[in-house]
Amino acid sequence: MALKHEPTAPYHSAQDALRVLETVARHSTGVTDAELARQTGLGTERLTTLLRMLRREGYVEQVADGAYVTGEALTRLGSAHEHQQALRDQLQRTLDRLRDSIGAAVYVSRYVDGEVTIAQYADSPATPAVHEWVDFRSSAHATALGKSLLGQLDHNGRRDHLSRHKMARLTSRTITSDRLLLSRLESQPPTVPHLDLQEYAVGTVCAAVPITAGSAVGCLALSLPVAHAHRLRQAADALNRNAAPVLLSLAI
Repeated sequence: MALKHEPTAPYHSAQDALRVLETVARHSTGVTDAELARQTGLGTERLTTLLRMLRREGYVEQVADGAYVTGEALTRLGSAHEHQQALRDQLQRTLDRLRDSIGAAVYVSRYVDGEVTIAQYADSPATPAVHEWVDFRSSAHATALGKSLLGQLDHNGRRDHLSRHKMARLTSRTITSDRLLLSRLESQPPTVPHLDLQEYAVGTVCAAVPITAGSAVGCLALSLPVAHAHRLRQAADALNRNAAPVLLSLAI
């Protein structure tokens, strides 16, 4: 289990959760919360919050005497022949919960072989997904998720991407200057969500936060109709606070 260091709250939560899971996994007959606190060095309040999240995600279970044991979700993710399907199922359950709790369509995006990909998403009639009217692979400059992914590359990686994808003007708000975009990406703190304020599509606003596990660059994003733009900052903060379970799934 490995996480690439990103100085964000979800990173630290996922890192602490991994410590808890590794400790639980070493005790096949179960381990109490008091023993977990001692072995992980985590405070009681912090540990309680992590255990609540790990139980909700199915990574740990509590047995009759109150001790914690490995949960079914962790067992499935740890299985070589089940891992990919288990990861998809786990991520989808997490995304569905995020969609319902935040009230927005949510997406997991990755940067694979030099291209932006949407790995999975969760939407509903009340929280519709963005209509992909221009291929997301060629519109990273205009989308929150694209900017979040590019922001995690080094300078040469960003320049390489922009050299392969012309920065087309998709709306009156789209940034088409590579110098301006690169400057903004360079100055963006990793803890601040990337935003798309009708830059990709008129009528839609988006936000994205990084979820980089191992060497794979990824992000978690959401979209809202522009009528709900007043909720974007609050929704982005909620997305960031709740990104740890997604990071954790990708790291296991």
